[in-house]
Amino acid sequence: MFSPEEQKILVSIARRSLESYILSQKILSTEIESFPEILERSAGVFVTLRKSGKLRGCMGRFKTNDPIYKLVRDMAISSATRDSRFKEVSVSELKEILIEISVLSEHVRIKDVSEIELGKHGIYIRQGINSGTFLPDVAVTTGWNLEEFLGHCSRDKVNIGWYGWKDAEIYIYESFSIKEEEI
Repeated sequence: MFSPEEQKILVSIARRSLESYILSQKILSTEIESFPEILERSAGVFVTLRKSGKLRGCMGRFKTNDPIYKLVRDMAISSATRDSRFKEVSVSELKEILIEISVLSEHVRIKDVSEIELGKHGIYIRQGINSGTFLPDVAVTTGWNLEEFLGHCSRDKVNIGWYGWKDAEIYIYESFSIKEEEI
């Protein structure tokens, strides 16, 4: 989906945004930069931060009108400062943080959970005003089976109970992952 050069640009935006905000509370200006056309498109983006291999923050948005490069900037900052599961990333942690960017495909409503392929599909569950998602790699990194993947999302993200997914709308999507340590 993205060339090696485009991947480097996105990781650089995330890294520079993270450092700029944590060090000086300034949002990196990307208006004067020129980006490849694919990075000007809109798509859903999640930015995951890890420290010593453990989750340190993860925030994202499904498709907006913002271009990918701006969403990467904004979600890098949000992951470091607004993920309610964690304290804000500190200056002393910056060098230990590794960044992963997930660019999402459109999500598609499914009729049956048998359509979900663990490791390939992320899930987005919605019931009324409650909604939540797990990226595709969550099932793999946790070792969850399909029922655990659905149950944890329903209970822990959507707040509708372990079996709430049975009466909810379920969508699947795919993700193109860019890991800082791999480029």
